[in-house]
Amino acid sequence: MYSVNTNGLTKIYSTGIRKRKVQALVDLNLSVDQGIIFGLLGPNGAGKTTLIKILLGITFPTAGDAKILNQEITNYRIKGKIGYLPENHRYPSYLTGGEVLRFFGKLSGMGGIQLEKKIDELLNLVKLNNWKKAKVKTYSKGMMQRLGLAQSLINDPELIFLDEPTDGVDPLGRKEIRDILVDLKNKSKTIFLNSHLLSEVELISDRVGILNKGRLIREGTVKELTEKKEEYSLTIENITDENLLRQLNLNRIKEDSYSVRVSDISELNKLIDSLREKKILITEIIKQKATLEEMFISLIMESEKGEKK
Repeated sequence: MYSVNTNGLTKIYSTGIRKRKVQALVDLNLSVDQGIIFGLLGPNGAGKTTLIKILLGITFPTAGDAKILNQEITNYRIKGKIGYLPENHRYPSYLTGGEVLRFFGKLSGMGGIQLEKKIDELLNLVKLNNWKKAKVKTYSKGMMQRLGLAQSLINDPELIFLDEPTDGVDPLGRKEIRDILVDLKNKSKTIFLNSHLLSEVELISDRVGILNKGRLIREGTVKELTEKKEEYSLTIENITDENLLRQLNLNRIKEDSYSVRVSDISELNKLIDSLREKKILITEIIKQKATLEEMFISLIMESEKGEKK
């Protein structure tokens, strides 16, 4: 079952006095499997927030349709199975951390001992148990993010939308939040993650989608998106013969490290056979990949070039 499924989703806004048309989403087809962490990436203005607002029923599509947990997004009952942490969330400064969670728990129909137990459980999960009775105006940015994550989990949702969940959180805190998200995934929860920290997305996402100007320009696993096609680095005995390097199509990186591009695995094996015939010791062969950030920048630049043609 898909946790999120869109078909031809399009959103057009009218802006300004002349009602200029702006396409925030263009014919978006996206399927997110249940029980995975899905990372949504894109530059500012790509349509990420518009997509989340449509899925949450905050705004409505111009065309196309979408389903959440196999239910139409117009079905308000499905909202009881959704958790949401918006970017730059704010809570009344006079409330304590415990009171914030109690308020959202009651909005979700919870109460009594069950709610109090859930509040303590979540504050402990995000390491704010000692701050339960402290007013949120005394919380740091990182603590507010932790509280926001706890709030998004108060109703034990099946699908959790997180918009910049690690913004303002220190490296140790980001690691702890990543561990929480992975644990939620292991409990068959689906995490729909929107973040500008590409390194964070790369570490925990099972699949990634990249939006630009309302269009889904690439979607797949992190490995599929970052793997460089048939490019390898080799650690071998230092070769001083420049003619031999050219013959083998090896590019020197440093003294005993080289890179090579091949058309397929068969050509790589021929290269290995040639090195062995020449008694050159091979200590390591690694298939190269780009970082998610490098791949992201490359795809966005390609997309922009395509727009200008």
